Amino acid sequence: MTPREILDRLPSLSALIVGDVCLDRWCTYLPELSEASRETGIPRVAVVHTEVTPGAAGTVANNLADLGVGTVSVLGLVGDDGFGYELKRALSRRRISSELLLTHAGYPTFTYTKLINGHTGIEDLPRVDFVSVEPTPAPVEAHILEQLREWAGRFDVVFVCDQAEHETGGLITPTIRQELTRLATKQFYFVDSRAHLDGFRGVLLKPNQEEAETVCQRLFDDKRAFSRLRELTEAPMLWVTHGGDGVMIVRPEGEQWVPTTKVQNPVDICGAGDSFSAGSAMAIAAGATPEEAIAFGHRVASITVMKKGTGTATPAEVLS
Repeated sequence: MTPREILDRLPSLSALIVGDVCLDRWCTYLPELSEASRETGIPRVAVVHTEVTPGAAGTVANNLADLGVGTVSVLGLVGDDGFGYELKRALSRRRISSELLLTHAGYPTFTYTKLINGHTGIEDLPRVDFVSVEPTPAPVEAHILEQLREWAGRFDVVFVCDQAEHETGGLITPTIRQELTRLATKQFYFVDSRAHLDGFRGVLLKPNQEEAETVCQRLFDDKRAFSRLRELTEAPMLWVTHGGDGVMIVRPEGEQWVPTTKVQNPVDICGAGDSFSAGSAMAIAAGATPEEAIAFGHRVASITVMKKGTGTATPAEVLS
């Protein structure tokens, strides 16, 4: 399939993004206003402008919406707080449904505050993150499971964004992974998991090289044991991305290297993997071969890395 043929199919398709959705806050500050606090003597960071965007699972959703996917919905968890309100409003502005977002008073909305120097445009101060380190409450987990069972089957593609790098703090618990395995027999599931690849079964897994090598080293004492990882997880395919260089497709019949053209002098690679995921998975749903889907996903990511922040690509940009 050509990129145009893929794009022509997207308005008729639907996607559900399940997992860790967060709020990205891009805060521009002016160094010359960094006077000391009268109370503590500690210099302040004087923020003069704030822009908010959906992040993590929300970044995938942003890309899907801007590519023209007909229906985009997010299933996740936010706190009963101001950041949760901002996140829902930011999703709505991008025509992304937040109806399946669960609000829980005892859970903080994942929020990443990025401090940008107003003169240089560079993020040069430590990020301020609002995160949860507690296990997902049992009633919340039960509600997410109910939502999955009721809604997942209504979408053409289900993206799973498992961002947490520890056993607690993220939405995708072992029980939810088990349920996703059961549901994945009925449709196309595309999983991006930073630290829990071996907890999934029967889904397309898309780790980057570092993530795949880390889990292979832990499980098999061999960082290149991609075929063994695919066999263990019963994945129809394992896509190991190598930045802008290409993707290793691992199937039951063997491995295949799909090269891509590396973008020179990218502006910002933040969110490039999510852009690739959005484009490539929807291309598969549109009927593309894995090789065509990877080329399409790379095309989308090559556009977004030339933009500041977690950029997206429009159909016009993909075809230009």
